Amino acid sequence: MNKIYFIVLFLIAIGNTPVFSQAKTKAALIAKDTLKSNDIDPLTPAKAAFYSAILPGLGQAYNKKYWKVPIVYGAIGVSMYYYIDSNQKYNQYRDAYKRRLEGYSDDKFSYYDNDRLIAAQKFYQRNRDLSALFVVGFYVLNIVDASVDAALIQFNVNENLSVRPDIYRNDVTYKANVALTFNYNF
Repeated sequence: MNKIYFIVLFLIAIGNTPVFSQAKTKAALIAKDTLKSNDIDPLTPAKAAFYSAILPGLGQAYNKKYWKVPIVYGAIGVSMYYYIDSNQKYNQYRDAYKRRLEGYSDDKFSYYDNDRLIAAQKFYQRNRDLSALFVVGFYVLNIVDASVDAALIQFNVNENLSVRPDIYRNDVTYKANVALTFNYNF
């Protein structure tokens, strides 16, 4: 019984004794965001889109993708050429048809009958409208390309995040399996 009193007294004495460990300091823990980079400008895609809207190809030059500028001008230029050419031919056939209705047949389309002139008008009118649609489409595509390219320039591309093809052997059937592995390294 004396041993139990001694153990209880010993535990009470140790439990009431103040224990000093490390000294408290007022150090603040500052965590840095490693994913956020200092050189990211959120207005860069808007600037590139604005520049491409003002002058086609200027947004690509702003993104330093100079090889895309001739492609932009080629696409818009060829579409514009076909628009102008189809419009001129449409007007020629329309004027010839109008002259034919007035009774004249001394133009360069005198060997065509009225049905051929109407068919040619419809053909060149459709081509003109499609060419105008292509001009507008390539113009909008130019703006979208500049904006997306400017946004992707700021995207972090390194080996910490990667997708790689992988070929491994199945342990049961001993056949080769093809897969994609997603790797994220800290």
